[in-house]
Amino acid sequence: MAAEELQDLITQAEAARLRGVSREAIYGLVARGKLSVTEIGGQKFLRRSEVENYTPGIGGRPPFKARKKLSKK
Repeated sequence: MAAEELQDLITQAEAARLRGVSREAIYGLVARGKLSVTEIGGQKFLRRSEVENYTPGIGGRPPFKARKKLSKK
């Protein structure tokens, strides 16, 4: 791994602080494959650039009207 690639690596705790979310939120993104990890010496690291560029999708339940239409089909 090149030196500049190593400089781009951050811990999951650092990623959480960078994004302003909990560590559990970062762990969840990793578990769902939304963020990739690099393991070095048994410790997991994320790429800072990937964390900074991550855009979350729209989540949650659909509005009531949409749910009602979906259930009729």
